[in-house]
Amino acid sequence: MSVRLAPSVLAADFTALGACVAAAERGGADMIHVDVMDGHFVPNLSVGPQVVKAVARAAKVPVDVHLMIQDPDRFVPAFAEAGASLISVHVEVLPHLHRTIAFIKSLGLKAGVVLNPSTPVGCLEEVATDVDFVLLMTVNPGFGGQTFIPRSASKIRAMRSLLDEAGNPVPIEVDGGIDEHTVGRVVAAGADWLVAGTSVFGSDDAEAATRRLRALAVAAAQERLASARGAR
Repeated sequence: MSVRLAPSVLAADFTALGACVAAAERGGADMIHVDVMDGHFVPNLSVGPQVVKAVARAAKVPVDVHLMIQDPDRFVPAFAEAGASLISVHVEVLPHLHRTIAFIKSLGLKAGVVLNPSTPVGCLEEVATDVDFVLLMTVNPGFGGQTFIPRSASKIRAMRSLLDEAGNPVPIEVDGGIDEHTVGRVVAAGADWLVAGTSVFGSDDAEAATRRLRALAVAAAQERLASARGAR
């Protein structure tokens, strides 16, 4: 499975949002990630469908929307209409997770499920065959610029095993503390899609930062593939 880099505009300069998206794409961004926060499920407010619509107009790559909100079912159609290609929702707020996954898919989007750091992998066992991707938070959600939680690597491996055993080896996305020091570790553990905010848009050159991160991710993915082949 090919590795993908998804710079998060949460850390971008919103007075130059289109230019930030363009810089990340020149650096090789495969998706643009948008973090939507409601101030209830997480202790921060961020953006709504209008910003997603602006990002979708500026972007040439898919827009990956992460809903960190208490009532995602209510707002999924608005984000779909705004131009999202992928929407991920948190297992922690959804009593009827299977229904929400089906709802997102019915709108023609890829449906992902997100797990907070303290949420066990096993909570996805009953929907493991239904998801299009899984997003694992490698920091506590709500704010950018946090430090990667070291135990996340073992959680990535556990999620990879669960998905493989379910016969649905879909991508694992990771979000939180992803930079030049952690990218190799998460890819080696089994991550396929990488969200990076501060390490891209907090740098002096978002294009160069994207290019460096993506190169490191691709190299780590190649090493993972070679290791897997050698183990056979």
